Amino acid sequence: MRFYIKEKVFSIGDNFSIFDESGNEVFYVKGQVFSLGNKLRIYDERHKELIYMEQKIFSLMPQYTIYGETNTLATIRKKVTFLSHKFMIDSVYGDFTVDGDFMAHDFSIIKNGTKRCASIIKKWFSFGDSYEINIADDENIPFMLALVIVIDQVLHDNKN
Repeated sequence: MRFYIKEKVFSIGDNFSIFDESGNEVFYVKGQVFSLGNKLRIYDERHKELIYMEQKIFSLMPQYTIYGETNTLATIRKKVTFLSHKFMIDSVYGDFTVDGDFMAHDFSIIKNGTKRCASIIKKWFSFGDSYEINIADDENIPFMLALVIVIDQVLHDNKN
């Protein structure tokens, strides 16, 4: 499935709209203003909260925790690498790695070391951060989109 994430530039806090292939807004992300560390929530089109993401503030490398409705879904840690970007994700859905290029515009999400379950392309010339995401049909869509939002917060967040 293909989705598009577009950052809302003229908003207070980090806010994003998420569109399907037909251009329909199917999810949106609202960031908490004036918080210690990033705190963001993903909502569906009926305004139901699906995912909560929270940055761990006292960490050597960037780290986030992703929560579902009732439990912790994942911990995301950025790894120290040269000439590329890498994230490690320990989750209830399996272990994932996110591998990105030097310019932080092309990423692959790999599940359990073998299965490519999503690809992420950050647009080069756009007003605000903009992404195209291709997600395998058997993956949890809100969770995969949360991973993209965390990557954006770590590598491209200009508001903080």
